[in-house]
Amino acid sequence: MYQYDAHDQSVVEARSKEFRTQVNRRLAGTLSEEEFKPLRLMNGLYLQLHAYMLRVAVPYGVMSSKQMHQLAFIADKFDRGYGHFTTRQNIQFNWPQLVETPDILDALAEVQMHAIQTSGNCIRNVTTDPFAGVAIDESVDPRPVCELLRQWSTFMPEFSYLPRKFKFALTGAETDRAAIKFHDVGIQLKRGDDGKILSDIWVGGGQGRTPRIAQLLKSDVTVTDLLPYLDALMRVYNLYGNRDNKYKARIKILLATLGLEEFSAKVQQEFEHADRQRFEGVEQELARLEAAILTPVYNASAADAGAEVADAEEPDYKRWLKTNVFEHQQPGYSIAVISLKPYDGIPGDATSDQMRLMAKLAEELSASELRVTHRQNIVLPYVETKNLYLLWQQLKAAGLSEANIDQPSDIIACPGLDYCSLAKARSIPIAQEISATIKQTEQREDLNGLSINISGCINACGHHHVAGIGILGLEKNGAETYQVTLGGRNGLDAAVGKVLGPGFSAAQVPETIDTLVSTWLEHRETNESFSDTYDRIGKKVFSEAVYVAS
Repeated sequence: MYQYDAHDQSVVEARSKEFRTQVNRRLAGTLSEEEFKPLRLMNGLYLQLHAYMLRVAVPYGVMSSKQMHQLAFIADKFDRGYGHFTTRQNIQFNWPQLVETPDILDALAEVQMHAIQTSGNCIRNVTTDPFAGVAIDESVDPRPVCELLRQWSTFMPEFSYLPRKFKFALTGAETDRAAIKFHDVGIQLKRGDDGKILSDIWVGGGQGRTPRIAQLLKSDVTVTDLLPYLDALMRVYNLYGNRDNKYKARIKILLATLGLEEFSAKVQQEFEHADRQRFEGVEQELARLEAAILTPVYNASAADAGAEVADAEEPDYKRWLKTNVFEHQQPGYSIAVISLKPYDGIPGDATSDQMRLMAKLAEELSASELRVTHRQNIVLPYVETKNLYLLWQQLKAAGLSEANIDQPSDIIACPGLDYCSLAKARSIPIAQEISATIKQTEQREDLNGLSINISGCINACGHHHVAGIGILGLEKNGAETYQVTLGGRNGLDAAVGKVLGPGFSAAQVPETIDTLVSTWLEHRETNESFSDTYDRIGKKVFSEAVYVAS
């Protein structure tokens, strides 16, 4: 992972010191809440339904075991003993006291962490493939480019007050595990014929009340041109984006208003007039970042010992191997994903004890590195295959051995009405009920190819639009109701789910999901995903099964 230099460290320490002064002024009453709000948002501090919430940045989802240990310390000392990992590959603390938030920032700075640009109308945390650098289908490791974008965008004055928040996602693999087509800008990295890195730039994706799939803006952008081109794109958005209506302020709306051709022409014009001196040495800087991202020294004998994992016969372990372990670039190594989706737990939550265990396991078995996924799980990217059984045993003892990665019970869920002041309905208890029900089906049937996500409001923090079965919580006549969408995808073949029909009460949702799954299994062809089945047979079959049954 990337290691801070003296400049990086001074930046986060200075920001922490500055925020302490601002908090003291707020507590003393010399700053009103209205005056304090933009200052706290610049430091990741929200005012939620019941308390403040602090969102901590985990740049492109990569963290060290030392950092995870520190997050556990923060959870115990300043929160209620847990943290919530998010779809932005960050972590949130839901119960900090305002007076203690500067102490939290100080504790973060001690381990090269911060909360800068995790909120506000700025460029947010850059996200990427959680398997970056180890994925078997990868042609370009996106982490150095992610770090390049992070350093370019942090404290960029021109882009500190954009029309609306702005999100980048990158991938360098054939499988899109970063959902690049549902971001303001998605970047597909690849190799040219000469072996050099090229970028395809996708623009205008997003979810929320107006979901959009990104459109290809420019192909084959060189490393030398990447920052000037993105800078030009941001300037166009900053200049023409809607600042009068926050619901029409995202770049996807600007793109729809102007059209791709006109938008592209404006970006190209800005690009051609860019001050190239600002971006001199980008290739050299990228090379420096590649060197600064530490890669472990692999055990050369690991490949010879890889077959030892087959000796364990426990059915639960075999299922975990099948669902939670993925092929690695390096022979003798595996990628292990720790599920934070126990059927009776809160999706994405981890206790301080669980954080400490994951940190310890990373130290002992994964080169002291962990990753956060956009599905709210944790990756150990450098596990010797011979150690998988040992890893599983320790996870099982801690209640972290749920075998459901990319299964229907691996549900993305926003905090919903239990925490969020914007939510219209609960998400967490609905996700728990669905998970408890569908877990039994997962053990009997092959449910690969079905994802279920839930959001508690139209802002779609639970990514319901991109799931095979999406659930949106709404308020209708003073009661919670849930709208169901079908056929979403978040890969390179991205699709927005279609509304099934009238909504359901909370009590009806689990049975509705069960009916939809049964209908899929009845009509499914071999190895066909839920969304592929939906596309082939259409909405009517599912609609009749659900509404006739109800």
